[in-house]
Amino acid sequence: MQRLTEQILEHATRLSEGTPVAAKSLLHLGNRAAVDQALSRLAERGQLIRAGRGVYLLPVTSRFGTRAPSVEQAVEALAAQRGEVIVSSGAAAANSLGLTTQVPVRSVYLTSGRTRKMSLGKQTVELRHAPRWQLAMPHRPAGQAVRALAWLGPEKAEAALKTLKRKLPPAAFSELVAAAPQLPTWLAQSVGKVAHG
Repeated sequence: MQRLTEQILEHATRLSEGTPVAAKSLLHLGNRAAVDQALSRLAERGQLIRAGRGVYLLPVTSRFGTRAPSVEQAVEALAAQRGEVIVSSGAAAANSLGLTTQVPVRSVYLTSGRTRKMSLGKQTVELRHAPRWQLAMPHRPAGQAVRALAWLGPEKAEAALKTLKRKLPPAAFSELVAAAPQLPTWLAQSVGKVAHG
C-alpha cells in the first residue's frame, strides 16, 4: 500500500497550478490526524508550501528552480474551493482603472469569507472580509469601479465617477448606475448626481 504522504503528493500533482490542498479534501485517504501529520511532513520537506491554516500548495517547478504559484491563481483556486467571492482590493481596482497612480505594495484581496493571511513563499497575501456591496459584480468593470470608489471615499468619489463615466464602456457605467440601490447612501448619491447631472 502506498504511503499517505505519497498519495497526497500524487493528488496534489494532478491539480492545476495554485489549487489549494486542504486536509478536508483528503479524508478519503485517511483519518484527519494522519492527513494533517502527512501534510505537515510534506511542508517540512519543502514538497508542499503551507499557505495558511490547513491550506497547502504544491510549489511550481521549472528549469529555474521551484517557486510558489502565482498569487492570482492561488486566490482564484481558493475562491472556487471555499465557495467565497474573492476580488482585488479597492486600491488595486483604482490603480487598474487609472484613478490613482499609486501601486499597491501589499497583495490585499477582499473576501466574503473571514479575514486571514495566506503565505505564498516569501509573499504574504491578505484576505480581508468585506461587506456584500463591495463584492458586487465580482469580475466585471462595474464591480471594480465600486471597489475603487469605496477605497477612494466620499470626498473623491464624485470626481472619480466623472472620470469613470468617460473611461468605462457605456454598458459598464450603466451597470454601475443600476447597482446604486445596493450601495451606501454617500456613494449612491454621487452615482446618481454624475449619471443624471
